[in-house]
Amino acid sequence: MDWPGIHSICVDPRDSQHVTLGISCGGVWDTRDGGDSWHLLGKGLVADFMPPGEQENPNIQDAHRIACCAANPDHLWLQHHCGIFRSTDAAKTWERIRGADPSDFGFAVAVHPQDPLTAWFVPGANDDMRVPVDASLCVMRTRDGGKTFEALRNGLPQQHAYHLVYRHCLDVTANGRTLAFGSTTGSVWISEDGGANWQRLSADMPPVYCVRFG
Repeated sequence: MDWPGIHSICVDPRDSQHVTLGISCGGVWDTRDGGDSWHLLGKGLVADFMPPGEQENPNIQDAHRIACCAANPDHLWLQHHCGIFRSTDAAKTWERIRGADPSDFGFAVAVHPQDPLTAWFVPGANDDMRVPVDASLCVMRTRDGGKTFEALRNGLPQQHAYHLVYRHCLDVTANGRTLAFGSTTGSVWISEDGGANWQRLSADMPPVYCVRFG
């Protein structure tokens, strides 16, 4: 049996007493006093897999990954089990983002450190088919707050690609230009132009569970 687990810890750079947590199957929480007290947030999140009447219950939302913009930490992006959401008020309320192409299912999200409207995702087909859509790997990028998405594919395998990217396996540098991600197939890719072009660094490692820039 799976149990809820903390996976995302977003510390407000303006106030270290303010911390936002993402918990798988446990929702979004924050503290304003360094952890002495916690508050359940998440208005607007929707868990489609729950029965009617429970889909908007904040306590059971399956957050896959939360990331905030370093320059504007009230802006957060959430890759949820049931789609992509964005908050502009420090996680109090969330807007569901529609129209992600090729898919809004996935685990990883990275946010541009200076631009809260820009975020990257690595989509999978769906919950039942946790591989790239049509076995064609891409990174999705939005630069307008989720109104539109680009599927960035140059340098990534477009046939027989069965790479799943875990929640901690996508990262971006402080200048927002260089990204890297790793997959369950032991591959690591890097882009030095915001995701437009990718180069594979390795294909010979065990499944990758985390990618971070030093």
